[in-house]
Amino acid sequence: MSEHILFLTGKLAEKQLHNILEKMQPDFTYTVHQLGLKVAGLMTADMIARRLTDTFGADRIIVPGRCRGDLETLSAEKGLPIVRGPEELKDLPLYFGKEAQKLDISRYSVRIFAEIVDAPNISTEEVIKRAHYYKRYGADVIDIGCLPSTDFPHMEEIIGALKHEGFTVSIDSLDDNDLLKGGKAGADYMLSLHESSLWIADNVAATPILIPEKHKDLASLDRAIKAMQAKNRDFIVDPILDVLHFGFTQSLVRYHEVRKNHPDIEIMMGVGNITELTHADTVGMNTLLLGICSELNINNILATEVSNHARRAIKEADLARRIMFAAKEHHMLPKHIDPGLMALHETSPFPYGLDEIRELAAQIRDPSFRIQTSSEGLHIFNRDGFHSAIDPFDLFPHLHVENDGGHAFYLGVELARAEIAWQLGKRFTQDQPLNWGCATDQAEQTVDLHTFKPAGTTLQKNK
Repeated sequence: MSEHILFLTGKLAEKQLHNILEKMQPDFTYTVHQLGLKVAGLMTADMIARRLTDTFGADRIIVPGRCRGDLETLSAEKGLPIVRGPEELKDLPLYFGKEAQKLDISRYSVRIFAEIVDAPNISTEEVIKRAHYYKRYGADVIDIGCLPSTDFPHMEEIIGALKHEGFTVSIDSLDDNDLLKGGKAGADYMLSLHESSLWIADNVAATPILIPEKHKDLASLDRAIKAMQAKNRDFIVDPILDVLHFGFTQSLVRYHEVRKNHPDIEIMMGVGNITELTHADTVGMNTLLLGICSELNINNILATEVSNHARRAIKEADLARRIMFAAKEHHMLPKHIDPGLMALHETSPFPYGLDEIRELAAQIRDPSFRIQTSSEGLHIFNRDGFHSAIDPFDLFPHLHVENDGGHAFYLGVELARAEIAWQLGKRFTQDQPLNWGCATDQAEQTVDLHTFKPAGTTLQKNK
């Protein structure tokens, strides 16, 4: 027997909800009930408790996505599950698809080494601070970078302090003395050893990352691998990822060759060589590089956040490794798993067409402005008129808020958001910040739908 769902809505959205459900041809039966209010988004749990006297034999109730209040308590009172649907009606088909295919992204296989590249020049306290920052965004190992021809007198102190704080630590240098000293100080990993410096691994317990003796020399790398295997020691291999136009494609071929020749060894990829040295948004680069790692079973990456444009690289790599793990596990494309890597664009930026927005506007009977976007541009409307533009400045003469500074400021902010969303192809929702995915730390990550949002500063009276 199929599930019967009760959809609660408002007067303005009732017709559209019927149309969407009819086109969906769902495998459940349903009832649409208009709760006696105009705007569905203004529905609250208390209102439902007062007004809903018949549940129409439903197995569960779906309310508008912006419905505020405690739905758990309401569910207990009504005796059936009451859940929020999507914020936009047009997303209802996708909502049911996501509900059936929601994937777990808590797991991953790639270990992130996050390098503090200038450790010799900063204090132990600053290193600890950065380490906690990197760990918060996904780092598994804190990599202490040494600098050529630079004294590092507090290396042991830094490693000891990090270990005391519970961090896994690697020491990163091409100088044998630095690696030996770091290994003896308690580092868990050493970057990097080659065929001629394997003796260091005999003197410390740290796991070495192996590189070719000379750049591109895979034969020397193979000899180093055999030597470590003969000693029955753990190790990780890094064939070295080259920068674009200086051997990048050929270096990918090397990674493929190493994996083909050594199917079971641990491999590392230094993704920072691409994210740092390419002036492009790092979220896409991290996504592609972690996809390559997933295909080649590369389970270690070295990431950095030195350049300003790469300041979210660790966080992006963390989400990318989780998405790729889920996609690989379920034999699917890395699509519709999590939207966090869609920083600049969205899969469905304009849920409503211009004709649909005009139809909604024709039903408005109050002076409050609504702002929506479509592929044609920005649209602002109330009971007094409907206006469209591409440039928000073209709309100001029609709004008549010259003598209402607070209202003018509010509309300016919202129209600016709408313009940015329209230009980039992002979803715009009035009164909500634009969603930049994992590229930013939003001050208001999610709206608490148990509470009502307080009046903004433009609605507060001056004292």
